[in-house]
Amino acid sequence: MKHLILGTAGHIDHGKTSLVKALTGIDTDRLKEEKARGITIELGFAHMELPGGIQFGVVDVPGHEKFVRAMVAGVGGMDLVMLVIAADEGIMPQTREHLDILRLLNVRSGLVALTKSDMVERDWLELVAEEVRDFVAGSFLENAAIVPVSSRSGTGLEELRSELARLAVNAAEKRREGYFRLPVDRAFTVAGFGTVVTGTLLSGEIRVGDELELLPSGREGRVRGIQAHGLKSESGQAGQRLAVNLQGIDLDEAHRGNVVVPRGVFRSTRAVDVRLDYLASAPRELKHRTTVRLHSATYEVPSQVILLDRDTLKPGDSALVQLRLKEPALLLSGDSYIIRISAPATTVGGGIVLDPFPPRRRRRNSEALELLEAFGQEDQQRTISLIISQSLLSGITHEDILLRSGLPRKTVDSSLSALLGCGETVQMLREPKMYLSSQSCDVLKQQLTHELLAYLDANPLKGGMGKEELKTRLPKRSDGRFFTPLLTTLEKDGLVVPDRDIVKPAGSLIRKSGQAEELSGKMEQFILEGGIEPPTVKEIMERFRCDEKAVRDNLSLLVRSGSVVRISADLFYSSTALGGLREKLVALLKEKGEIIPTDFRDVSNLSRKFLIPLLEHFDSEKVTIRVGDKRVLRRR
Repeated sequence: MKHLILGTAGHIDHGKTSLVKALTGIDTDRLKEEKARGITIELGFAHMELPGGIQFGVVDVPGHEKFVRAMVAGVGGMDLVMLVIAADEGIMPQTREHLDILRLLNVRSGLVALTKSDMVERDWLELVAEEVRDFVAGSFLENAAIVPVSSRSGTGLEELRSELARLAVNAAEKRREGYFRLPVDRAFTVAGFGTVVTGTLLSGEIRVGDELELLPSGREGRVRGIQAHGLKSESGQAGQRLAVNLQGIDLDEAHRGNVVVPRGVFRSTRAVDVRLDYLASAPRELKHRTTVRLHSATYEVPSQVILLDRDTLKPGDSALVQLRLKEPALLLSGDSYIIRISAPATTVGGGIVLDPFPPRRRRRNSEALELLEAFGQEDQQRTISLIISQSLLSGITHEDILLRSGLPRKTVDSSLSALLGCGETVQMLREPKMYLSSQSCDVLKQQLTHELLAYLDANPLKGGMGKEELKTRLPKRSDGRFFTPLLTTLEKDGLVVPDRDIVKPAGSLIRKSGQAEELSGKMEQFILEGGIEPPTVKEIMERFRCDEKAVRDNLSLLVRSGSVVRISADLFYSSTALGGLREKLVALLKEKGEIIPTDFRDVSNLSRKFLIPLLEHFDSEKVTIRVGDKRVLRRR
């Protein structure tokens, strides 16, 4: 079964509702006021099947200018349209506005039904048909069939059905892959069941038991039941008109303009970048920061127009625009929209959403304009690359790339693989998947390296910088989770050496200030002059009149430089003196095979104060092995 949505459009009292009833047997005027006034005020719904496995959900829209907002809510899910024009009146003001709305909302296929054809002479009917042909020239209905019909007598109904069946064969169905999205056009309660919402499923599949979310409010619930064309069903497919029973959501929490989506998948936005086609019929130029009403799917929201590349937009022109919404709404890349003004109340433009989650852009920014021009182009890999690069140092998740690009998951994954393969993009996190441009990754690495060296310049006696402290030096607009992969990359690049909780620069000695260099140099010489019995920490403090912290900081610096070796907490040897003692010890062990401490004392002339700490140091260095009171040479 092929599921499509057929909608009506046209001026008030041109017979849209009567035509739907003649085709389907269903009267879509359900309100008491509609019955009393004989006009459609709210959206009406019907359904019908045609040969060849075609199932239509039918949306009947109001034609009065006061109810354009309801009309727009019905257009959002249309696959085919019947533009209804009464043969006895011809083209009227709402006929023109409705055709503009259909075109702006990207309806691509349909026909023209000339209703009340039994009320005019044949010659007049031909004149009206010619007028209609001129009227639709240049629109998507330019080559569409014009079918004279009479809802009262039934004349032309079979021809109309045949033409609808022909159009349905070539009409593209809505995407069944991906997540479900159901804009709500009506909400009510059913005794014993609770809240029910209706709408056209724009994508995916919805099933009984699915966890759902109502945006933009974020209210969560569950699918309790589904009806498709009045029949109970376990699921609903993209392209169907559905009634969905919501468990956990009260009636006052659901209304037209909400969207039923899977829990935790989508999010609302407060700004969208769009391409705006400004109608030639618009009454005046559109100025920067003008307030308009944005209509898309079943909702409307006040919005401010930010012209990105000019100060005014002339009627008939097109431009790249950011719309800043006064209230949150769910809009995705590729969604159609229109804008209306209030004085006079009329539709003035519309187009396609390009970026549903843009940053607050600077006007006349060439990089932003380049990205927006790339949306919808054939080079989809370039679009994704621009989205990633313009996320700058913040990076972007895999799901956000999907939402912002509006591209199928397979296309996004394929493009990402290519970008990763050529090194243009870097994957920073595995879960959730997050990406940076290689240029932004390099900027962050340079930032960390700069912060490390600046810290060591300011703290010359430190051997490195604490990891947690270095992590805080990432730019605030970046993500702290990037620190570990960045550090790993810096280590692979040979720029840093992580050491437990410390990060050290690699490949060079730590730079020292002049004062620190002078003091540590003097201390190094003092220890060297001490030879095999060097001064203790206390003796160094007394010699240079320094506190213990200053002495130990300088000793640590000398140890890191390799000129001094720490033997114990209070004993430090010059590398030269320690090397000479190590040679004597090894020569003695090779001669005797094993020794006791006094044997080494006899050849080295060391006092016990230095002898025992040194022997224990050589044990820890794995030069010797202690066996009881004796030591032997460790085999290498």
